[in-house]
Amino acid sequence: MTGKISALDLASGELSEPTKAYFAKCEEKLGLVPNVLKAYAFDDKKLRAFTDMYNDLMLGESGLSKLDREMIAVAVSSINHCYYCLTAHGAAVRQLSGDPALGEMMVMNFRAAALSLRQTAMLEFAVKLTEEPAKIVEADRAALRKAGFSDRDIWDIASTAAFFNMSNRVAAAIDMRPNDEYHAMAR
Repeated sequence: MTGKISALDLASGELSEPTKAYFAKCEEKLGLVPNVLKAYAFDDKKLRAFTDMYNDLMLGESGLSKLDREMIAVAVSSINHCYYCLTAHGAAVRQLSGDPALGEMMVMNFRAAALSLRQTAMLEFAVKLTEEPAKIVEADRAALRKAGFSDRDIWDIASTAAFFNMSNRVAAAIDMRPNDEYHAMAR
């Protein structure tokens, strides 16, 4: 699969002006257009829906920090063995934390990292939602409240975990490959 973004042969569709501007902003800020965006580029409407949800969850107003949200992405992706997301979001954890070892521990086993009780509670909830969603009960939400999360924060934790479960499944289904640049970031 060298040089391919995914196992599917979907030609890029006609990109809207806002999408072209978004790609240019990615190139400017990240030095690349993430392959996940290129994979969705066959359909501008699907791409915009994906990026709108991603940007709201990962960059929007929240009681969760950007690092918290990236840690959720990595913990969920670790359970799902999503190569794309572990590579891309592992790099984000390394970058945001300034700690390459933390990024690696998060990818392998977040429980090996020296995390706060708050972070641990958040990630345990995200993992349970990933592995056993039907077994989430009030005690799980109560544990998050005890760790200092508001009900809005709990919504954001759940929504972020759910988004990455969906993204991981799409990435696995099409064998989406991360940009090579992610491997060297923040090391």
